[in-house]
Amino acid sequence: MLADKTVINAMIERFEKSSGTLADRLLAALEAALEKGGEAGPVHSAALKVVDTVAWPVIDLRVDWADENPIAALHSLWLAYKPQMQDYLIRALDPREAPSYGVPGDE
Repeated sequence: MLADKTVINAMIERFEKSSGTLADRLLAALEAALEKGGEAGPVHSAALKVVDTVAWPVIDLRVDWADENPIAALHSLWLAYKPQMQDYLIRALDPREAPSYGVPGDE
């Protein structure tokens, strides 16, 4: 249950005014929700899942439990994953073309 009725409108407004990728805009909407009070109880988890040009999620990030601000933790995960996302997609579609990142057996 949401803290109050203004949470949804804050999310919509922030999403529409944000720029960047879909994931960036969804995270901005989650942050706006938290600023407006978020859920009625404590917020301990957050997730981001995005499907794009392939049939599976290209982004599937989760924070299952955080004592403080799981949305900030999710944002950190996204910032770490974002520059690597295309390489993971290449690896799924054609592993021979993907960078190895020094993984043993992946020379």
